[in-house]
Amino acid sequence: MSGEVTVTGFGVRTAFGTGADALRRGVFAGVPSFAATTRFDTGPYRTAMAGAAVDGPDAVEGWALRLALAECGAEALSMAGLAPGAEAAVLLGVAGDHTSVTRYWRGAGSDGRCGSDVAGRAVPRAPEKQPVRGAYTDRERVARAGTTAGGERVTDASPAADTERVTDASPPVTQRVGDAVPARLAELLAGGLGLVGPRLTFTNACVASAAAIIHACRLISSGRIDVAVCGGGYLVEEETFGKFDSGRALSRDGMVRPFSADRSGLLLGDGVAVVVLESAEHARRRGARPLAGVVGWGAASDAHHIAQPHPEGAALARAARQAMRLAGDPDGAALDYVNAHGTGTKYNDGAETRGLRAAFPKRAESIPVSSTKSTTGHLLEAAGVVEFVITMLALTDGVLPPTAGFTAPDPECDLDYVPNEPRRTDPRRALTVNAAFGGANTALVLERP
Repeated sequence: MSGEVTVTGFGVRTAFGTGADALRRGVFAGVPSFAATTRFDTGPYRTAMAGAAVDGPDAVEGWALRLALAECGAEALSMAGLAPGAEAAVLLGVAGDHTSVTRYWRGAGSDGRCGSDVAGRAVPRAPEKQPVRGAYTDRERVARAGTTAGGERVTDASPAADTERVTDASPPVTQRVGDAVPARLAELLAGGLGLVGPRLTFTNACVASAAAIIHACRLISSGRIDVAVCGGGYLVEEETFGKFDSGRALSRDGMVRPFSADRSGLLLGDGVAVVVLESAEHARRRGARPLAGVVGWGAASDAHHIAQPHPEGAALARAARQAMRLAGDPDGAALDYVNAHGTGTKYNDGAETRGLRAAFPKRAESIPVSSTKSTTGHLLEAAGVVEFVITMLALTDGVLPPTAGFTAPDPECDLDYVPNEPRRTDPRRALTVNAAFGGANTALVLERP
């Protein structure tokens, strides 16, 4: 394939900690990260479990999404040997950081109102079970958000308008309502890293960061750019947690059992990762060490249902076939491992199994497949890039991560799912696939250098 794409750096952070060794201790050892989170009040929900980092005021503030992205981005650039000021596109898959938005709407203003007027009417403050850190007057909230409810720009554009400070007895914290805007996080990441180049944000749910990587590969392989910094992030927060709970998608027994007959749902998890992609020629010219080659990519949509996958995994199969054709291996003869989407939900796992069988009719039974969401939880917009890093480590280390929590096999899920224990092998080429609401599917093929 002309216009070869190579990975030269990465940074990753999950509930297991920061860096590759944390993934090795958790994901590759088959140790689930799930515990009851105290990041917010889980009393109204069916479960308190999530793959969230250790809680506490300092840890939670340190896990502000912009900060986690900046940390992973700096690590990726350092590993790649790229200095600030480098010319690189920044492509991010993220839905925004909604923590401060939740606080905004729940904040108790001095006059007891919620924080803004909607069409001239004060929105009543929702009752609270406990004091919320970050209480502001209506005027303070609007100034820090940057706009009025009617859409007029607030004239105070000073740095202080971007930073919210607690006005009660709590310690000062930094929260930015504007971080809920996905494009803002891409701008902050690029600006903070001193990178010069185009900036794009993808918001297409659980394939967002994989879509960012695919778009970057297309730009690099066509010669339009030489370097791309791709990332994604999701941190467990109440708004999305509540939505998945109301949809009865969360596992109630505190475990995620992908492909098992007794699987009962998913759990959310913290995940942030950034990878540096380059044209192979550009990497060679500057003496960068290639970590893996990205030799194929594909994307497809079936628009079968807003939330349920196509029962036969039709679009997943198409995306995988696209990626394998681009990699020069349409039948998957050289494929050694598949990192599955594997949510542990009733509909996904059977559909994904059938999709993989359709993509590789002659080889599906002999290709090891595992779901690392059994340890990390579902990382939503960050799933694609974090699982990209995990797949790359599998190639580097010669170890396949297991599907943890696997119990009785489901007759509809009849592939080799690397149950419960890591598997030492010698993989040279691997596929990682992701799926999202609305029928979107992605596939990426990585190869060991």
